Amino acid sequence: MTKRESNPFVCELRLFFMALMFYTRIPCPSWVGYTGEQLNRSTRYFPAIGWVVGVVVAVVAGLAALILPVPVAVICAVAAGVLLTGAFHEDGFGDVCDGFGGGGSPERILGIMKDSRVGAFAVVGLMLLFALKMTAMTMLLSLEPWFGLVAVVFAHVLSRVSVVTIIFTDTYARTDASSKVKPIGRQISVGGLVASCCWLLPFVGLLWWRPWWFLALPVALLLRLLLGQWFKKRLGGYTGDCLGATQQVIEVFTFLVALAAIKVGATLTLAAAPVLGQPL
Repeated sequence: MTKRESNPFVCELRLFFMALMFYTRIPCPSWVGYTGEQLNRSTRYFPAIGWVVGVVVAVVAGLAALILPVPVAVICAVAAGVLLTGAFHEDGFGDVCDGFGGGGSPERILGIMKDSRVGAFAVVGLMLLFALKMTAMTMLLSLEPWFGLVAVVFAHVLSRVSVVTIIFTDTYARTDASSKVKPIGRQISVGGLVASCCWLLPFVGLLWWRPWWFLALPVALLLRLLLGQWFKKRLGGYTGDCLGATQQVIEVFTFLVALAAIKVGATLTLAAAPVLGQPL
């Protein structure tokens, strides 16, 4: 082992770059390399990839909204996110729609999910997913631009933390040796799980002024539990496609919670206004 390889900072940097390499299309240094063990350890940085992708999407949306109508800016931002990740998670969502929509037995579902062809369930599911995602983002940026941009980043990070918890608690649904399985981290330690959750901490400072926003946490937990149970019931565990679908579903629902937080905040403000306006 070389001096550089034994350096803890370099080791962690290697894991971050490995996560970046597998979950995005961003070029990484050639010295990063690859091993299955390192890929598993790099899972702790999956929420950090959410920061990278979320910030890019938010910056594109914010800058585009300065010169373009908000709906057009949102389309540009979503397109930037898809290009950045190579539609990695959207592909998983589409495969899950096809597999669970058209399959019966676990073997049949897995067979459909690894088929490169796109079925009707995937097309309809992705259309609804993108429609809901872009409409919610448009409303967020139109109602409260700063809050909306922070919500975009938060949704990307929280959804990936939720995926890490599935990897931690659930079992990978192994397929036959001839199947083509997407490379994913399949294991994570307790320390890695804690480290992953820490990527959410900056939002405590960014969103402290809107406490209703943190309803996204229990909503994400509930969805993660429901999806995990669904995957376990139908497949006996999760696959890479299941993780991608989980990320997309929780991302969209986080946007919806953000919109609900805006509405609740506005309602409470209107309700309190007559009381606050009365003389003491």
